[in-house]
Order: sequence, then C-alpha cells, then structure tokens
Amino acid sequence: MTFCVIKIGGSLIAVSREIVKGLVSLSQEGHTFLVVPGGGPMADLVRDLYQRYDLSEETAHWMAVLAMEEYAHFLADGTGAALTYDISKPDSGVEILLPYRPLMQDDWGLEHSWDYTSDSVAALVAWRLAADFVKATDVDGVILEGGVAVEISAGSLIGKKSCIDQGALQILRRSGNSCLVLNGRDPDRFIAYLKTRRGGTLIRG
Repeated sequence: MTFCVIKIGGSLIAVSREIVKGLVSLSQEGHTFLVVPGGGPMADLVRDLYQRYDLSEETAHWMAVLAMEEYAHFLADGTGAALTYDISKPDSGVEILLPYRPLMQDDWGLEHSWDYTSDSVAALVAWRLAADFVKATDVDGVILEGGVAVEISAGSLIGKKSCIDQGALQILRRSGNSCLVLNGRDPDRFIAYLKTRRGGTLIRG
C-alpha cells in the first residue's frame, strides 16, 4: 500500500479525527492518503430539509456535497492533514478532499440522487485515480445471513440494503475497482487492519 483513497463515514464522527491522526502517522512510513469525507450530521440536515420542504434532488445533491466539505474541515482540524480541492494523489502525507469545486467542474456523470451519496463520490475518486479504495464505517463489513462476508461482488449487492450505497456499487461494477469495508470505531485497530488488509469485507467490482 503506497496510495489509498479512504472514505471516512459520518457515523464515525466521534473517532474520525483519531483515524485521520492515525493515517498521518502511517504516512510517515511513506504511504499517502486522500480522504473523502462523508456527510455526517450536516448531510442528515440536508435530508430533513429535502423531505420537509420538497427540495429537488438536484438541489439536495449539491447541498449534500457542501455538507461533505463541512465534515472535511472537521476532519482536518488539529490532525495534521491538509485540505485540497484537487482530485489527485498527494505528494506526501494525508489530504482531505473538498469535493464541491471539482465535482462542479466534472463529476463524470454522477447521478444526482440519494442513491449516490458520499460513498459514490469516494468510489468515483478512486476510479479516477486508479487507486485502492477503503471505506471506514461503523460496522465490521457487509453482513450476510448474520455473518460478515469476507468477499463479495458489487453486482450481487445491487438492490440490497447494505453498508455501502447503491451508486457506489454501480461505480465499482463499471470500473472493475474494489472496495475494502473496514470497521473504524476503534481507530488503532482500523490502522492495524489497514496496514495488513485483514478483516472487513472486500467488495469486488
């Protein structure tokens, strides 16, 4: 692992900055990371406004992307990570993407609907950079029949409720890229699993 796109979900907000600090420490071993933020409680507010005031999906989409930027600032604060508008591999260390500007310029036809959330943005970023993709979330992986699947295809999850959004699954299937889903509730364990690629679920494109 030399470069990786890491999606940090809003469900991990309580420990999210510890995860980023762990990535910064790991980057001292020569690894680089581009973090794609989730939407967190800010995106939840957008969903509430969408439902209460009959917003269009187009408007809600861009409001939710701006919510990702708010979470990005939260993740960067005091962690040693830098903020960036560029969808590119960092020269060194950890950068956290501010996605609104680059997506406004070119979002590769990303569908503007609630099926395509921050997971989809992260999957798109990883595809554009031909990079490994890891989703940090609050579950151990994809749960099937009461257990964590070690490996599963993106196509087999389309139309099913899981810990990754439907848009991301479509992008993984089209790109042939894969996504490793890891539990981030324990930041130290997450970093250890990230180094060894143990645990979680590998979703194959």
